[in-house]
Amino acid sequence: VDRNCHKSILHSIIMTGAIPVFLTPTRNHYGIIGPIPLSEFSPDVIRAKIEANPFARKVLNKKPRILTITQSTYDGILYNVEAIKDVLDGEIDTLHFDEAWLPHASFHDLYGDYHAIGEGRPRCKDSMIFATQSTHKLLAGLSQASQILVQDSQTRSLDRDVFNEAYLMHTSTSPQYAIIASCDVAAAMMEPPGGTALVEESLAEAAEFRRAMRKVDAEFGTDWWFKVWGPEHLAEEGLGTREDWTLRAGERWHGFGDLAEGFNMLDPIKATVITPGLDVDGDFADWGIPAGMLTRYLAEHGIIVEKTGLYSFFIMFTIGITKGRWNTLVTELQQFKDDYDNNEPLWKVMPEFVAAHSRYERVGLRDLCVRIHEMYKKHDIARLTTEMYLSPMEPAMKPAEAWARMAHREIDRVPIDDLEGRITAVLLTPYPPGIPLLIPGERFNRTIVNFLRFAREFNRAFPGFETDIHGLVGDGEGETINYLVDCVRD
Repeated sequence: VDRNCHKSILHSIIMTGAIPVFLTPTRNHYGIIGPIPLSEFSPDVIRAKIEANPFARKVLNKKPRILTITQSTYDGILYNVEAIKDVLDGEIDTLHFDEAWLPHASFHDLYGDYHAIGEGRPRCKDSMIFATQSTHKLLAGLSQASQILVQDSQTRSLDRDVFNEAYLMHTSTSPQYAIIASCDVAAAMMEPPGGTALVEESLAEAAEFRRAMRKVDAEFGTDWWFKVWGPEHLAEEGLGTREDWTLRAGERWHGFGDLAEGFNMLDPIKATVITPGLDVDGDFADWGIPAGMLTRYLAEHGIIVEKTGLYSFFIMFTIGITKGRWNTLVTELQQFKDDYDNNEPLWKVMPEFVAAHSRYERVGLRDLCVRIHEMYKKHDIARLTTEMYLSPMEPAMKPAEAWARMAHREIDRVPIDDLEGRITAVLLTPYPPGIPLLIPGERFNRTIVNFLRFAREFNRAFPGFETDIHGLVGDGEGETINYLVDCVRD
């Protein structure tokens, strides 16, 4: 399982009683999740991980049932699926690509082999391919609309009756037919040539946005502006080629190190905007603009972003995004720059936020950015979060067993300072991006406890900008708030 998979995948693991063995992705100090290195997919490496897991190594049949990988990371990094099939065909029963953010890739040649199932591409000899796609995210489905694609191998076919029984165990007996119908409408919209044209338009608008941001940067000269994360070379017009979006080993812009040749590319429609204050090596500047401050400003001005990191935020050029819409974002970013440079008071530029948090009424926009930046810098939070997500996790119980202990109330509610060494009974999940730090049955280590201590101090100091972590139980409020986690009773 991809360690940075969405928590919905881990819910399935808990419900089925499966034993997860994790592949570890890369990560840069911006907090951007990178790809799992190709070496991690080696059958020998996977077997070694199984033997290192105290529960998996006891299983008689050690052939993994399924590989689950997030195909398109939260910031748009894609895998060459054919390379994964070459390595793992026959080694794992089913290759599952969670393409929640990639249903559009089938409809444009740019994506080539960088999505799970495509017309004219060879089938695996033995392994079956599954792709799950969120129709509502990138196509035109209603909220919660999604679909499952299955490709038989040369030697195995889907048992539809067994599949249907499993499906019916997890779906409503009172389905929402409007959602189902929206999947059909979305599929019809993507019939060529119309579907290809829609994806082409999204790609073109995304490229134009990147060029526009670079143009504004050039006009400001030595003054500060925002960067859009991506390859340094950008075609002067149009989208360029697939090679222009391919990640290469050692390139500083991505910070993911020694990547395999041709294994990863960046989806152009995913745009991560970098704010000043932090570089890809994790070094803090003397001043900075935390992204949480900026995105709350944008929300008050009518722009809701997809995901916010420490010094980055993420937007997507889905079908229907026009130049007028992304131009509004550029205009608001320029307005933020003016208000920041002038240190405008928050009551003036963010009145709704101040109405809910009156302590900031007379605080200047730049002054508050400085305070938050100084706390991030004091705790070296960029490196702490990187170490936290890449630190080894110790499985102490099977996830289903730990969750059952929670269901039977065989738990202790443990304060943060007493967590080290305890076994969590819950998914501990910071938002964004909704990726669990720990799953039920794993043991707290010191790095994660230190991050939770930081979150507690930050939330006390900056109400309204709280770090949202699912699994923390709040006790008190404001400057006295404390947090506890439900752990398996010793």
